[in-house]
Amino acid sequence: MPDLGFIHRFIRASAPGLPALLLLHGTGGDENDLIPLGQALSPGSALLSPRGKVLENGMPRFFRRLGPGQFDLDDLKTRTAELADFIQSAREAYGIDRPVAVGFSNGANIAASLLLSRPEVLAGAILLRGMLAVEPAPMPALNGKPVLLLSGASDTMISAAGRDRLVATLQQAGAALSYKILPSGHNFTQNDLTIATHWLKTALEP
Repeated sequence: MPDLGFIHRFIRASAPGLPALLLLHGTGGDENDLIPLGQALSPGSALLSPRGKVLENGMPRFFRRLGPGQFDLDDLKTRTAELADFIQSAREAYGIDRPVAVGFSNGANIAASLLLSRPEVLAGAILLRGMLAVEPAPMPALNGKPVLLLSGASDTMISAAGRDRLVATLQQAGAALSYKILPSGHNFTQNDLTIATHWLKTALEP
């Protein structure tokens, strides 16, 4: 496997015509963490799964935080650009189209950052338990790019304000946003899988 700047896994597509998925784990996950989710969401899709480079008490993340809900915005900017460059390199190395990001928690937050700063690298995104880390300047033109945001009604790790700001920002940027608040906490549920699987089958249709 080529060294593209991130420790990662790549699983080639086993069925034609399916979107490639970029799998972005939460805090403490790694490149193996979301492989089963990707395979369940879209059986046969190519899967690209990098490991976050930042360590927080030994746990991988995609960017630094200063405390709960307090992000190192300079690091976020640097890491987002680094991840966008990795995606471009991986597309060339593996011969895949622009992927749909599937991010959970910290992975959802950097996927949102990609959408709002380097939208050209993604075909769309599934954001599981995400929030807005920083207001984009300038506001990007997402031009109907499909985005699914699934939040938990009793999620104690995501503030309602951060969640609502992400919704408003994606809408203002022109994303084709589907948004649901589910009866859950920060955890991923079967309901998430059901909704995301259906969305993935329909949102990218021409």
